[in-house]
Amino acid sequence: TGFENAQVNNLSFRDENGQTVRYATSKLPDAKILFSPRVGFNWDVSGNQRTQVRGGTGLFTGKPAYVWISNQIGENGILTGFEQINDSPNQPLINRPFNPNPDHYKPTQVSGAPAASYGLAFTDTDFKFPQQWRSNLAVDHRLPYGLIGTAEFLYSRDVNGIYYINANLAPSSTNFSGADTRPRWTAGNRINGNITSAIVLKNQNDGYSWNMAASVERPFQNGVFAKVAYSYGKAKNTVNPGSIAFGSWNNNQHPGNPNNPGLGFSSNSPGHRIFAAASYRAEYLKMGATTISLFAEGHTAGNASYTFAGDLNGDGGTSNDLIYIHRGISEMNFQEYAASGRTFTAQQQAQAWNAFIEQDNYLSANRGKYAERNGIFLPMVYRADLSIAQDVFANFANVRNNFQVRLDILNVGNLLNSDWGVGQRLVTTQPLIVPSSAQGGPADAQGRAQYRLRNIGGELISKSLDQTARIGDVWRVQIGLRYSFN
Repeated sequence: TGFENAQVNNLSFRDENGQTVRYATSKLPDAKILFSPRVGFNWDVSGNQRTQVRGGTGLFTGKPAYVWISNQIGENGILTGFEQINDSPNQPLINRPFNPNPDHYKPTQVSGAPAASYGLAFTDTDFKFPQQWRSNLAVDHRLPYGLIGTAEFLYSRDVNGIYYINANLAPSSTNFSGADTRPRWTAGNRINGNITSAIVLKNQNDGYSWNMAASVERPFQNGVFAKVAYSYGKAKNTVNPGSIAFGSWNNNQHPGNPNNPGLGFSSNSPGHRIFAAASYRAEYLKMGATTISLFAEGHTAGNASYTFAGDLNGDGGTSNDLIYIHRGISEMNFQEYAASGRTFTAQQQAQAWNAFIEQDNYLSANRGKYAERNGIFLPMVYRADLSIAQDVFANFANVRNNFQVRLDILNVGNLLNSDWGVGQRLVTTQPLIVPSSAQGGPADAQGRAQYRLRNIGGELISKSLDQTARIGDVWRVQIGLRYSFN
């Protein structure tokens, strides 16, 4: 059991369906027995090992992430207190101005009673550790010239998936008017004022993923090996859970109700991948060998979400509100502002934002919609690694001894052309900025969402992507020496 906070036992909360619920800090979920039945097959179609069909299906149980449960032990209002003060008319930052003395805001007495303000973490009493139903089907076939072709499809579905709600989130007060009609919290976002949040870990079975792949391979023979392959996959879920309950809920991007975020792309959704590998080894004079290998790969470089910078809807999260992608300038509602010695008018920002949408492949294809969580996939990056190994060997006392010098050139294409093998990144994932309460707040007098377009270096943003400048973007050389006594 966890630590008991008797004060919480008398409080009412609200679940994702709007129903009144109660929780106890001391009540942990009961132990559950999880079964993982599986079945698989391997069929030699013609009996001569020319065509092989294989596959299987079953339930898979992952290693439990016990930190998910331990959040309830630490977040109960007994061990620690917590204040969350947002920049809003109801909670101006002046209530807690910065003070360099870390003891300045500490209570003068500690009685062991619940703190004046604190956050909570609960676990649903029926919670089960994650399970997935996973199935795959594959075909291996011997092709002419000694080649082997493979095609495979893999599908997974959450059985006991993970998601979070904030049971202390009050119902939304109203909705924005205009093109973006998402809900707003204007009368406070807490049911119980002294509870900063009450995050509940629950199960959900909405998440899924699939991946298809194909390859052609020439097994190593006469010193030659070669393989080429392609795969594409997609993964969607309602949250990418981390180790901290509040962070998992608060940082989960959504277009409306954070307790019902809906499916979005997983941060691990793989996208496209293609690679080719080849190797040639030649031995000579019974004393040496040279091996040349090349591995070339192209892959989707990751994905991200376009969100507002600031708390647009008033739910308490400052980086979780997905942007609305305007159909045209008439739907936009920019606020004039001055920065970097310049004044950016609403019309200038609208024109710049419209141009920004047009040059962005994702935004231009999704006008009139809310951006999807992790829906922006970065362009593919293509790189190749070259390896040359020289072996010298001899027998001593009937034991083969081998000395090898190996040269690896990583991202070898960049050695030939400085523009090759370089990745790209988003200039910003938060192009639209929510005005603070002192600047008029997130809504104008008509209740329409208002915002500012980000400027960088005194200029309104104009492009989505920049080249990256990481160690993987440049060519590197490694030299290795190895001596083997066998």
